[in-house]
Amino acid sequence: MIHRSRVLPPMITGILILVAASLVIPALACTGITLKSKDGCVVVARTVEWALNDAQHNKILIVPRNKQFRGQTPEGHNGKMWMGKYGFVTLTAYGQPYGPDGLNEEGLYVGVYYLPGFAEYSVYDKANAHRSMSVGDLMQWMLSSFKTVDEIITHLNDIIVVNVDNKDFGGAELPFHFKIVDPTGNSKIIEIVNKGEVKVYEPYLGVITNSPTYDWHIINQRNYLGLSTTPNGTMRFDAYEQKPIGGGSGLFGLPGDFTPPSRFVRAAAFTASCRPLQNAADAVFESFRILDNFNIPLGAQVPSDRLPYDIVSATQVTSSSDLRNKVYYYHTMWNRQVRKIDLTKIDFSTVQEQMIDDDVLKTNQVKDVTPVKAPVGNTKNRRH
Repeated sequence: MIHRSRVLPPMITGILILVAASLVIPALACTGITLKSKDGCVVVARTVEWALNDAQHNKILIVPRNKQFRGQTPEGHNGKMWMGKYGFVTLTAYGQPYGPDGLNEEGLYVGVYYLPGFAEYSVYDKANAHRSMSVGDLMQWMLSSFKTVDEIITHLNDIIVVNVDNKDFGGAELPFHFKIVDPTGNSKIIEIVNKGEVKVYEPYLGVITNSPTYDWHIINQRNYLGLSTTPNGTMRFDAYEQKPIGGGSGLFGLPGDFTPPSRFVRAAAFTASCRPLQNAADAVFESFRILDNFNIPLGAQVPSDRLPYDIVSATQVTSSSDLRNKVYYYHTMWNRQVRKIDLTKIDFSTVQEQMIDDDVLKTNQVKDVTPVKAPVGNTKNRRH
């Protein structure tokens, strides 16, 4: 049964214990935001740190329309069958045909975010194999089958997400929750907990991070109601006049660490204080600027004796999807040049399924703008 959670339940001691436990897990930290421009465009952006190692998130899969899918169960590929109505593009990971996020030809966005300690899928029942699929299948099912968020919510009861162990993910299915958005701006957060209970939340300012569950993050926002973008002013205490030490006192008290609760608070604050955006291009590049605040450097979350071998939790990809114009933008840790895939220029009825890897050399591109010294004796631009 789907529960559309608007009134939040009380926080209990058990949740606090699970939160503490989840924060000692290597932080596979992703942060998602949504921005809207004055002309009605919707842009959904996120960072990608989901990685047990170099997950090769920079590879993008193009999936055609009318593809035949078969859901996976613990018994193999004997789950739900469906034919995709829509083509889509998706980041990939560990050689899987899905990854952190994707955009379909109708402008529907689906993103997955790590939810350790809380996501819990249904126990597999062979009698329901025809309705069953893995969490990765769920992402492909949504992108290939629907063009609006309301359609997805209406059909969530048609499928059962079951746990499927995957050696590429360390031996077990990764625990995810989902953010879905369509070009109208309609958006939902989907979580599967308690062995298959599906919960749907209204996004808080379009923000999503990781554990704990979404209702906890919204409750935690109450601790930051006093945040203000107004810089501190001069105050007098008896004979003392105290002035701010320097600039930057707006949003004083904003948490700065990389834990999911702190990133959620920061993302909400930066979204709420975002400048007016005229169009989709403004929103896309503003989303990149905002998400620069969430870049996790190589080594910041890894024990020193594991460097330079591990890149766990380092920000590997930042993506930004323009839902109205159906353009997927991204840059990577290997090459921060922004690249794009314009879905309107792809004929999804004839395109072959293919992988795009624009980071083969894993080298940042640098434009040299050093002025060229004029040759000796050149008096063309010399003043007299």
